[in-house]
Amino acid sequence: RPKLHQLGLNSSLCNWIVDFLTNRRQSVRVGKNTSSTLVVNTGAPQGCVLSPLLYTLFTHDCISSCASNLIVKFADDTTVLGLISNNDETNYRTEVQQLESWCHDNNLVLNTKKTKEIIVDFRKRGHNNHLPLFIGSEAVERVSSFKFLGVTVTEDLSWGNHITSVVRKAQQRLYYLRRLRSAHIPRSLMLNFYNCAISSVLTYGFLVWFPSCTKADQQALQRVVKEAGRIIGTSLPEISNIFPTRCLRRVHSILRDQHHPARHLFHLLPSGRRYRSIQARTSRLANSLYPQAVRLLNSLPPSHGQ
Repeated sequence: RPKLHQLGLNSSLCNWIVDFLTNRRQSVRVGKNTSSTLVVNTGAPQGCVLSPLLYTLFTHDCISSCASNLIVKFADDTTVLGLISNNDETNYRTEVQQLESWCHDNNLVLNTKKTKEIIVDFRKRGHNNHLPLFIGSEAVERVSSFKFLGVTVTEDLSWGNHITSVVRKAQQRLYYLRRLRSAHIPRSLMLNFYNCAISSVLTYGFLVWFPSCTKADQQALQRVVKEAGRIIGTSLPEISNIFPTRCLRRVHSILRDQHHPARHLFHLLPSGRRYRSIQARTSRLANSLYPQAVRLLNSLPPSHGQ
């Protein structure tokens, strides 16, 4: 209740939420057998549409304590990002300890077995000199890749593993597209299926990884698109042509949002016709989303870039 009041919610709404979450009665039924009723006063009902929102409200004060760190939360998935400079890991490790303390104070438990650590370090020395990270007395497993909100991230920020997984998943769904064709389903419905079940898989997180993927990866993606078009009997947009449209849509969304954290990257030059280029010392940064977006904006006629 105190957290709800901190957010400025009125008392009636706070009372309703508290009443919704307390003294809930639950039982388990297996076949014709039903367990005795148990009163539950902790947690939120699983599967309830309100539960993710309530959890977000509950964790609103779980924030980073240092400017070099960032805590990213998506429902009950929490990620700590730390920028380590001059080999000083103090702020990063302190952040993890404070997160552990916050969870303890709020009656939450960090699942160490599901927690992974990945180190992105492009120095020639590598990252073998980083000491293990501990949560309590348990060491956190260090991995070379992991899936973050559906996108496979690797320690060298390459996207081959992710694209291989995506292509495999999309190819499996081509089977159902062939079944639809065999059943003489109208082309418009097959196109809907492609957009919902195949294209959505191929382009999930598209703006993050596509600018940096290799030509071979792009060709692998395009082969799936081409095969889907052959099955449907129509021409589908090439994978490389999707990026500019989505990129511009995202940029214009950022420019309309006064509070977007990336808005400061888009500065108009004094002429008012071009945006200031983002300086990049590595090809990795130059090929990432925001530098690519600025170059795309500057390549458009003035009326389109505004």
